[in-house]
Formats: sequence, structure tokens, C-alpha cells
Amino acid sequence: MKDSMRRAAAILLVMLGGAALWWAGDGTKSSATANEAMAATIAVARERAAAGDPRLRGGSRFEEGGWIYVHLEGDPEAIGYQHGYLLAPEIEDAFATVSAGMTHSTERDWAFFRKAAREMLWPKIDAEYQQELQGIAAGLHARTGSKLDVDDIVAFNAFEELPDYYVPWLNKQQKTAKAPDLKSPGNCSAFVATGSWTKDGQIVMAHNNWTSYMNGERWRIIFDIAPKNGYRILMDGFPGVIASDDDFGINSDGLMVTETTITQFEGWDPNGKAEFVRARKALQYAGSIDEYTKIMLAGNNGGYANDWLLGDRKTGEIAQLELGLKAYKLWRTKDGVLAGSNWARDPNVLKLDATQFDPNDGESSPNARRARWDELLNENKGKIDVELAEKMLGDHTDGFEKKEAVNERTLCGHTDLSPRGVKEWGWTPYFPGGAVQGKATDGTMTKEMRIAARMGHPCGGDFLAKPFLGAHPEYAWQEPYLRDMKAGPWTEFRSGQGPKQ
Repeated sequence: MKDSMRRAAAILLVMLGGAALWWAGDGTKSSATANEAMAATIAVARERAAAGDPRLRGGSRFEEGGWIYVHLEGDPEAIGYQHGYLLAPEIEDAFATVSAGMTHSTERDWAFFRKAAREMLWPKIDAEYQQELQGIAAGLHARTGSKLDVDDIVAFNAFEELPDYYVPWLNKQQKTAKAPDLKSPGNCSAFVATGSWTKDGQIVMAHNNWTSYMNGERWRIIFDIAPKNGYRILMDGFPGVIASDDDFGINSDGLMVTETTITQFEGWDPNGKAEFVRARKALQYAGSIDEYTKIMLAGNNGGYANDWLLGDRKTGEIAQLELGLKAYKLWRTKDGVLAGSNWARDPNVLKLDATQFDPNDGESSPNARRARWDELLNENKGKIDVELAEKMLGDHTDGFEKKEAVNERTLCGHTDLSPRGVKEWGWTPYFPGGAVQGKATDGTMTKEMRIAARMGHPCGGDFLAKPFLGAHPEYAWQEPYLRDMKAGPWTEFRSGQGPKQ
């Protein structure tokens, strides 16, 4: 370790000396140009020095099919350090985008979120994940010299729960005057099927992630995590975040996990444990549906409230955990299908946690997609496999009008083309959001730690930012962050994979 540090220091001194000689020898260069060159030289030296850190041993990344595949392994600090270092450019970019969205929607500054992370979330985070989050900040700094610290990284990890669950609760507690009308998000269309519903009787699970295109275009990481403790994980994810967060993942004990968010959920427990921590812990340590449920219930803070769709490859059993804050319900079967599209169905959850949601409003996006899932899954009973699941995720039948369309009421959502938007989530007309990627797997694939994934709209359509912003100047504030979102091919990934030669 000492020899590595000496070599790194020597490299840095040589490179800085070279830069100084270059600057002194060319008086015609402007001070600005010299400073830029010096900064670039320091950056290269920093990256070369950090690359020798033993914590990076075993970590790797490559790109395929529009995704970035990242392998992380070791103890929590090493996993975090590899994460921060290998994805540093993507984390910086994603942080800028997410923090802009959080401050814009809530009308709260970033210092507010840092404080919430430090004082409310951090003390309840397991030591293992505290170390991993600290490792992300350290790896990021080593690679880029980033000034983001662990408070920033924790607040960033909570981007699905702080702005849309904690802040509305706090505004009510404090009776905040002229508070923005914040609503919990509605993310995703998904199903899990088993027994007589699938082609070969084994579990099939599929999910597409609904979110803003601003965030969704960046939701392109495949994480292969081999932790020192717990099960190996293969999941999709967001750069800098320790949980899948949309969520789709499998573990080496055969557990299969996804979810869709409960529309118009309200509630928060400031004494609870962050959802992103519970979700990561459950995927890493649960080997059964019961174990997963137990971990998600322990310290439930109400953040990012979801209908969790679960499968246990070992038994062929599937389940739906509708996890509110004041109420929850678990359904399970070895012969059936369970689907989600952002609607709660348990009477107690509706009564206590999602009082504004109308399950009978057939025109709403959640209920229209619920009707389409019912129709599509029943039509294909006994035929469902991964190939068919991929097609279902790209379906464009309006579940309310019962005809082909491209809008917010189709399983593959395109709210940017809808004059209605989705009022239940606060998505105004033509909001740039919808289905941003898709994933699928089955029991055999899970046994072999494999998933299929498609980046961009699961239907294969592209979103182009420039013409959209030209037609919809009301979203001009997103221009620095909104990018083209082009669909890639369906691509298979597996644990332990390396880049194609």
C-alpha cells in the first residue's frame, strides 16, 4: 500500500512538474489556458493514482445495448468505492439532474435535503450501508475530485422518497403557506406469473420503469454485486444509488423482485428507516417471500410506497406485498398471476394510506393499465414466457378506450404525447415522462443469474428532446438536463459477465 502511494505521488510530481515547465516555457499562453491545462494534468494524475487503490480490485464496467454493466465486489466500503469510482461521470451528471428536479418541485433548497439526510435518515441506516455510501463519496472524489460528500449522496439516494413523501408530510405538519401541490409518484407497469399461467409452469416476471425522461434516460445501469455478506445481486439501477430503486432484481438464492408505486399515497414516519436501505437489504439478505416481507416491514418509514411483486424460484410461489404505512397486505399463490400499474387494491390501504385514489376511475392511467393487464394476461394464459413478456411491456392498447394509442393509458407509457397528462401524479399535459426501459426474467434465467433488459421505450420508440422542447416551451426549465432517449435492443445480462470481444 505504501509503495503504491509513493508511486502515485511520484507520478503526480512528474506530471505537475511537466505542466509547470510547459507553462513557464510559453509565455504566449493565457493564464486561463494554463489553468485549464494544469487542471487537466491534475485530473489525469489523480485518476492514475486512484486506479492503484486496492479497493478497486475486482470492480469493472463495460457498455452494451445502451446499458452500463458494473461489477462490484467485496466488503461494503470496497463496493461503495468501486461504485463511486467506476460510475463517477454518470453520478455527477445524475446528481445534477436529480437535485435540480427535487429543488424545482419542492421549492426547497439543496441544504434542506442535506440536513434531512444527515439528521433524519443517516442515524437509522445500517452500518453496512453507511460504509457503502461513504465509499461512493470517496470513490467519486478519488476519480474526479468531486466535492459531493456523504450527506449529498444520502439525499441523492432518497430522491424517490424525500421530495414526494417527506416534504408533503412536513408541509402539512408545519402548515406551510403556499406549499407546492406535491404528489407521490406513479412508477411502472409490471407482472409476475406462475403455474398454469406460464408456458412451462415456472415463474415469469417483467417490469417497465415509468418516470420522467429527464431521470429515466439516466436509469441505465446493470449492477452485478457480489457482497462479502448476503446473496449475490443482479439488478438494474441508477448511478450513485445503492438500491435498484425502480425496482427490478434477482439474487443468488432464487428471489425475484419488482414493484409498482402506489398512486396518491400519503404518509411518512420520520423515525423510520429509508426505503432505499430496506429495499437493498431485502434483495441482499432475503431468501424467501417471508424474509423479504419481514425486512421491508422493519422500520417502514412510508417512503416510496409500493406494491412489491415477488417470486421464489425454489418453490414456484409468487406474491404481492402491498406496503402502505398504516396498513399492508400480502397475497401469495403457486398458480396465478399478479400485476401492478400503480393502483392499491387492499381496502385498508386505500382507506388509511391512499384516501384520494379512486379505484373506479377507468379513465386514469393506473386503472386503464390495470384493465389492460387483466385483458392481456387472461388472453395469454398458459403462453406467458420471457419473449411474450417483452412484447407485453411494449403494448400500446389504451386500456380505457380499448384501441391502439400512444399515451399515458398504455402499458408502455408516453405521457409526452398526452394532452391529459396524469393528474394523480401531478404530471401536467404533455409531461416528458413514461416508460423509460424494460426488464424480464424467468425461473431458469434466475437460477443462472440472467435477466433481459431494454433501454428506452420498451416498444422501441425514441424520444427526441429538441423537437419536444420546441413544441412545449412550458418545460424549458428541463432543457439543461433533458436528452434524447433512444431505444436499444433487448439485451441479455448475467452475473460475472465481461464485455464482448
